[in-house]
Amino acid sequence: MKLFDQLVFNRQVFLRHRVRTLLMLLAVAIGVASVILLTSLGEGARGYVDREFSALGNRILIVLPGRKETTGGGPPMYGASPRDLTLEDANALGRIPGVLAVAPIVAGTTTISHSSRSREVITLGSTAAFFAVRQLQVGAGTLLSARAESEPLAVAVLGVKVKRELFGSSRALGQWVRVGDRRMRVVGVLEERGESLGLDMRDMLVIPVRTAEQLFDSPGLFRILLDIAPSADSDKIKEKILNVIRKRHDGEEDVTVISQDSMLAAFDNILATLTMAIAAISSISLLVAGILIMNISLISVSQRRQEIGLLKAIGASSRQIKQLFIGESLMLISMGSAVGISFAFALIALFAGLWPSFPLQPPVWAVPAALLVAFGTGLVFSIMPAKRAAALDPVLALRGML
Repeated sequence: MKLFDQLVFNRQVFLRHRVRTLLMLLAVAIGVASVILLTSLGEGARGYVDREFSALGNRILIVLPGRKETTGGGPPMYGASPRDLTLEDANALGRIPGVLAVAPIVAGTTTISHSSRSREVITLGSTAAFFAVRQLQVGAGTLLSARAESEPLAVAVLGVKVKRELFGSSRALGQWVRVGDRRMRVVGVLEERGESLGLDMRDMLVIPVRTAEQLFDSPGLFRILLDIAPSADSDKIKEKILNVIRKRHDGEEDVTVISQDSMLAAFDNILATLTMAIAAISSISLLVAGILIMNISLISVSQRRQEIGLLKAIGASSRQIKQLFIGESLMLISMGSAVGISFAFALIALFAGLWPSFPLQPPVWAVPAALLVAFGTGLVFSIMPAKRAAALDPVLALRGML
């Protein structure tokens, strides 16, 4: 029997047993689609994290107060150290060769109000360098001036969401707002921007660092951001940072230095492992589809024994009977896989249109892996029904007996 004859024969079988064929196609399609969609979520998370880190700048080092101990645990968010990080520390770090910009940060939450409207917002005290390091631009007005580093100026830059809630469609530039117990003039409004590493820049207030020190009564810095040159060796700069801090803090190495690359690599490894685990879990659905194919094929053998007996009576060998049943399963796998892949990519396109901020995209290995598992399970679970069909006695099969 030629390949074309087998294809025609299997097509006729599918048409005669439409419900059975539809069930098996659906099982395979769901299995293949689930592998592609779930791995797309993992890969999309990796792309999202990568983009969020890119929003921090090209190459960023973060200096946190408090030392990460060797007993384990993550780096401190706020830290506890013998000495606070100060503006003088930040200025000293800025003199390290290879450091392009230094942005000291004082952080807190305060109430901002204008007229009869008020709300609590996260408030960052920093310098003009903060906007360059974080790659922030103003949609209207100006950024903080160079004097913001040394003087407690009564000026503020609003996030666009804060501006809308306090001023609506009215002009905010030049207006006075009350921040805590102080009056400040709005000098700028940040451009529209979403979240970055959990911080919604639209819903924040940026004021001069000296003003923030007085407002929060905090001489210590929350952290220091350093933008380093693309050609600089980040490991060497980290060592120089620790040396500078050690000299300024009486020999104590009481800070933690985190590089953007190391944080990104850690997240990337975690999400890559998670994506592989998701792929393995979703492959179980293809295993279930293979079991379904085997069970339905076994039932099919008992229902089609007269047909099998006739094929054997006209000269079909046991090998050809096996080929017919295995070919039938592989054809079902092929059609089901095509449907599953089409459905998965249609959902991915729909998701991309609805949530463009999340880059949902399957990894390059997702489709080949889904097809490999699908054809592997289909082949394995079709062997038993094929052997049972090939082992039927043609005379007993023609008489309808097992």
